[in-house]
Amino acid sequence: MVVFGCHGQLGVELVRVFTERGYTIAGFDRTRVDITDPQSVEQVLGQEDPGIVVNAAAYNQVDVAENEPVPAFLANGLAVRNLAMACRQLDARFVHFSTDYVFDGAAGQPYTEEDWPHPLGAYGVSKLAGELYAQAYLEKPLVIRTSGVFGPGGLRTARGNFIELMLRLAANQRPIRVVEDHVASPTYAPLLAARTVDLLDRRQTGLFHIGGGTAISWFNYAQMIFRVAGLQPQLQATNEREYRTAARRPKYSALSNSKMESCGLEPMPPLETAIEMYLKARDQHFHQK
Repeated sequence: MVVFGCHGQLGVELVRVFTERGYTIAGFDRTRVDITDPQSVEQVLGQEDPGIVVNAAAYNQVDVAENEPVPAFLANGLAVRNLAMACRQLDARFVHFSTDYVFDGAAGQPYTEEDWPHPLGAYGVSKLAGELYAQAYLEKPLVIRTSGVFGPGGLRTARGNFIELMLRLAANQRPIRVVEDHVASPTYAPLLAARTVDLLDRRQTGLFHIGGGTAISWFNYAQMIFRVAGLQPQLQATNEREYRTAARRPKYSALSNSKMESCGLEPMPPLETAIEMYLKARDQHFHQK
């Protein structure tokens, strides 16, 4: 098995869970393989000859992508085409991760796999392109959409995650402003990785949503983080109109896990439980140093 994006927040968890369950893993990051280059993809997959290829690599700088759409489309769209074509040649199973940002957020309720995508910006368009490439070149890919991923791997990456951002801002002792009119379903990376392997083990294919299971505004999410962490910074609610960003974001992009659960997979725990798990893993990380 090959995992691309093996050092990212999700990638490190996928490698860990697959290894724990007895899979033999070859992990690659962008320094070793440029998946936007078809020849590099063909060469490495030809050498490894894997039965399963997992793509956890992604360009996720949502605002930067508005001004620089080409890098996002190369990494999130054309790279998936390269991987899917190579998987077709090798007759390998392909797992690819997409995002809640393929939706416009207008539904006002958690999205199912049957809901029609309508991305609002360059990042969402690039991720939808990746889904379509996987489905175009392969008969039975496994495409998993998720939302607001956070995990201990974010402690080792430059961009971190939302929890790390909140804790960093709280340490500055200045007022923290977070939007209250955007809702998602933040997802704990170790749980997402475990559910992914569960789907693979059940030979599932097609499109699945694996979100955190709790639809919550980013403001309420921040409140929950600080409550669990035992912090009381000055937290202020703001909204889309006051807090302008380069990219338009879906206002309600929570995901429904009903299809995943109907396959016999365990429901996601409450978000508060996932935050507790994260903070415990975070403490262990810093105590090991």
